[in-house]
Amino acid sequence: MADQTGVTGITSVAEAIEWQASHCERAGAPNTARLVRGLLAALETDTATGRRMANWQGLSLEDAMPLRVAGGFHWLFLTGEEPRLGEIYAGLMSDQGLVDALVADTAERFDHMLLPWLDHPPQTNEAGRSASVMAALLWLSQRLGPRFELNEIGASAGINTMLPRFRFDLGRVEVGPSLSSIRIAPEWRGPPPPAGEVEVTAIRGCDLAPINLADEAQAMKLKAYIWPDATERAARMDAAIAMAGRMPPEVARQDAGEFVANMLAAPQEAGVTRVLFHTVMWQYLPTATRDAITAAMEEAGAAATAEHPLAWIAVETNRETFRHECKVRYWPGGEEAVQLAEAHPHGAWVEWMAS
Repeated sequence: MADQTGVTGITSVAEAIEWQASHCERAGAPNTARLVRGLLAALETDTATGRRMANWQGLSLEDAMPLRVAGGFHWLFLTGEEPRLGEIYAGLMSDQGLVDALVADTAERFDHMLLPWLDHPPQTNEAGRSASVMAALLWLSQRLGPRFELNEIGASAGINTMLPRFRFDLGRVEVGPSLSSIRIAPEWRGPPPPAGEVEVTAIRGCDLAPINLADEAQAMKLKAYIWPDATERAARMDAAIAMAGRMPPEVARQDAGEFVANMLAAPQEAGVTRVLFHTVMWQYLPTATRDAITAAMEEAGAAATAEHPLAWIAVETNRETFRHECKVRYWPGGEEAVQLAEAHPHGAWVEWMAS
């Protein structure tokens, strides 16, 4: 089995599944780990899903292939199609042999329902990741001022574009409306971020296939990508769905590269920092799109001024270590990326590293 430092060298589908299962265990989700490990048995079934998994082209982990199909299994349980999976998700079936048999049987019985889940990467859209974004904004406010225009790429359902409505407790540094129905309070490691003000003047996002939280079927699909062990995340998702029902987030159906180009071309209010941000989505963009966004940001950064500053917040997976890092670039003054923190993949903890 590959360790964290060797993750980018994984090319075997079976090895990718085993690595993903171990990663789930390290992230505190042993029941999800058993289900994912059971996908090894699904590879051996005479099903279209098993064959497509077995013949997956490219780096399975970067594509998040095991988590794609794991979302399909969870959906089968949430919709009542396969209630037997509840024994795995509740930790009542801990024998891996029994789990393997149930996963294989489910793959055979629901092959036509599981196959489409392999078409798209997971859309977890986890509100907990906004803790790192808000901490980065507090850090930037000390350098660029407290007013921000926020723009998110890969926004999915737009949950993190609702972050001005969340209450944050970041190492006892509190920010956001005190009566919010969503409270983000990760375990904080290291010193707290700088206390200060954050005023969001505007916020919007984009996604190639945005999820409408008002649509019950789409919301259920989003919930299916939440690991069943994570009951707190599931409750937070329900709160986010309710919050979006009161005021839907603004998410454009648009390519990330086009969205960034339009963002940079739009008039910018003086004294407001224009911010591009994203969380655990960069890996899914084509290389050409990543390069185009980077070039556009650097060109715009070179022209940025104290009156019209620019910043880039990325909470993304380091593909060498598989650690989730919060990095910031800002212009003028901070052209090189600064790592502010490491974080749990779903925001359960944040380890602050910046001065």
